[in-house]
Amino acid sequence: MKSSEIQEIRSLELFSEMEGHNFDRLMRGAYIQNFPPQIELITEGETSDFLHIVVAGNVELFAAWNRRDTTMAIVRPVSTFILAATIKDAPYLMSARTLEKSRVVLLRSQEVRDIFDIDNAFARSVVNELAQCYRAVVKSSKDIKLRTSIERLANYLLRQNGYTSGTGEFDLKVEKRLLASYLGMTPENLSRAIKSLQPYGVKIDGSHVSIQDISDLETLAKPTPSIDDPYH
Repeated sequence: MKSSEIQEIRSLELFSEMEGHNFDRLMRGAYIQNFPPQIELITEGETSDFLHIVVAGNVELFAAWNRRDTTMAIVRPVSTFILAATIKDAPYLMSARTLEKSRVVLLRSQEVRDIFDIDNAFARSVVNELAQCYRAVVKSSKDIKLRTSIERLANYLLRQNGYTSGTGEFDLKVEKRLLASYLGMTPENLSRAIKSLQPYGVKIDGSHVSIQDISDLETLAKPTPSIDDPYH
C-alpha cells in the first residue's frame, strides 16, 4: 500500500484518534486490491470477513428481494462501508459492487473487533460513525416518505451542485437508471421529474446538468437540515 494511501486512511475520522501501534497493527494485516467495473465485492446475507475502505473509484451498495433490487448508497473515496456488520460480526444487509475501476482496502473484521475492545479512542470513533450512519438512514427515509419525486430530484441536484462547483453547472456521477433507483423512482418517473424541473430553469442533457437559478430551485425543493446535509 502506498504511504499516501495509508495517510489518507489515517486521516479518516474513524482512525484519526486511535493509538498509533493499533493503527499499524490494522495496516499490517490489510489487503489492497484493484477491481474492474461491475465486480460484486460483498453479497447480502454473507458473513462480514472484512471492513472495506474505498480509496479510488465508486462502489454501489444495493439490496435485492423477490427479483427486485434497489440502490441504497454510493460510496466514494475515501470512506468505509459495512462497518456495522463488521463490529457485530453479523451478515451483510446489503451487497456492494464497483461502478468503475476501483481500489479497495480490506481490513480483517476480527482484527477490527479486537482493537475496538482495547482502544477507547477507536471505540468512540466507531460509535460516532455508526451514529452518523443511523442519522443518514433516517434522513434518507424521510426524503423518500415525505417528498414527491420532483422534490427528491430537486434536492439531490442542489446537493450535487453544492458538492461540486456550486456554479449550477456539473455532471452527474452516476447513470440515470442508478440515480432513479437511489431516489426511489422508476426510470420513467425520473424522466418525467426531469421534464417537470424545466420551468425552474433545470436542464439535463445526457449527464450534464445546468441550473439557471439556484434560488428558484431551492424554493421548490425546500431543503431542510432535518433531511438534508449541508451542501454550501
